[in-house]
Amino acid sequence: MGETSKNVVVRTNISPMLSVRRGTEAVEFYKAAFGAEELFKIEDNGAVVAQLGVEGSDFWVADESPEHFNFSPETLGGATVRIVLVVEDPHKMFERALQAGAKTVWPVEDQPYGWRLGRVVDPYGHHWEIGKPLG
Repeated sequence: MGETSKNVVVRTNISPMLSVRRGTEAVEFYKAAFGAEELFKIEDNGAVVAQLGVEGSDFWVADESPEHFNFSPETLGGATVRIVLVVEDPHKMFERALQAGAKTVWPVEDQPYGWRLGRVVDPYGHHWEIGKPLG
């Protein structure tokens, strides 16, 4: 951990920033689908950048900006990354995501490599593997 000059403790972590079309709508989807909380949000001329938290883990959502080389899966024709969301009850989170508008890629099932895992694609083209290790 580091410390800044304002005595703010900074914890090293990796947080994906998801480029989307319709950022404000996407923020609301992630709140509904995963119970995300808004930690930070700025809006400028209809574009949004938001930091969201799900059970202590955070990620960012931003409107795509091709001028900065940030493209959404809709623009690219697919996502370049999958997000792994580890939760205590994968079935419950999976169903919540479906109710919010995600689509099933494959259902939650026990995998031979020791995980209970399913995969959804959200309305913005990002793939989420929802699961937990078994045993």
